[in-house]
Amino acid sequence: MKLTKLVTGIALSIAAAASSWAGTTKPTIVLVHGAFADSSSWNGVTQILESDGYTVIAAANPLRSLKGDAQSIDDLLQSLKSPAVLVGHSYGGAVISNAAYDQVNVKALVYVAAFAPDMGESAIALSGMFPGSTLGPTLAPPVALSSGANDLYIQQDKFHNQFAADVPSADAKLMAVAQRPVTDAALNEVPTEVAWRKIPSWWVYGDADKNIPPQAMKFMAERAKSRETLVIEGGSHVVMISHPEEVARLIESAANAN
Repeated sequence: MKLTKLVTGIALSIAAAASSWAGTTKPTIVLVHGAFADSSSWNGVTQILESDGYTVIAAANPLRSLKGDAQSIDDLLQSLKSPAVLVGHSYGGAVISNAAYDQVNVKALVYVAAFAPDMGESAIALSGMFPGSTLGPTLAPPVALSSGANDLYIQQDKFHNQFAADVPSADAKLMAVAQRPVTDAALNEVPTEVAWRKIPSWWVYGDADKNIPPQAMKFMAERAKSRETLVIEGGSHVVMISHPEEVARLIESAANAN
C-alpha cells in the first residue's frame, strides 16, 4: 500500500512539474521572409528575441509556389517540440496563413507588412484592392523559367526607394543585390487554408509602405480581428529592418498572450 502511494505521489509530482514547465516554456519564434528578401532581413529582430531568451528560426522561404512554400514551413513546424509563434513578412504572411492551419502547436500569427489573404484571394489581388502600390513599374523584366513561370525582381536602382526607403542607402544597395526572386505564379496563387480565422493575430506595418498599400493592411488586420496593430510612422515595407525593436516587442506580446 505504501509503495503504491509512493509511486502515485511521484507520478503526480512529475505530472505537475511537466504542466508547470509547459506553461512557462517560451514558444519558438519562426520568422518567414517574403519576396525580394531573405532570412537575413530578420537579423535585427532575431538579436533582440534571442537576448530575451527565445529560440528563433529564420526559415528559408522558397518563394516558388504558395502551396509548396507553405508545405516547407509546415514540415518545419512538425519538427518542433514546443509551441510556436509564426511571423510572416509580405508574401510570407500568405505562407504562414496556409502553413499554420492544421498545426496545433501554433499559438499566434504575427503579420509584418504582410498579406493575409482569404479564400479565393491572391497577394496580387489584395495589393490592387486599394490604391498606393507602386511596385509594378519598378519590377525588372521577368526571368522566364523552364517550369513556365517567371521569376520577378525589383530593379536594383529602384530598390531603395520602392522597398526600403527608411533603410540607409548603403544597406539597401546590398539588399538589392542579394534580393531573392519570387515567381509570378506564387503571387497569383490563392490559399487553400486560412489560419487567421482560428489563430489570434498581431499586426505591424509602416504608413509609408509602397509595396502593399497601408489601407490594404488595415483592412486585413481588421478582418482578422487583430489583437494588437502597430502602425509605424514613416515605415517602409521592411519595418523589421528599420524598426527591429518595435517589431520584436510586438512578437513578444504575441508570444506572451493567453
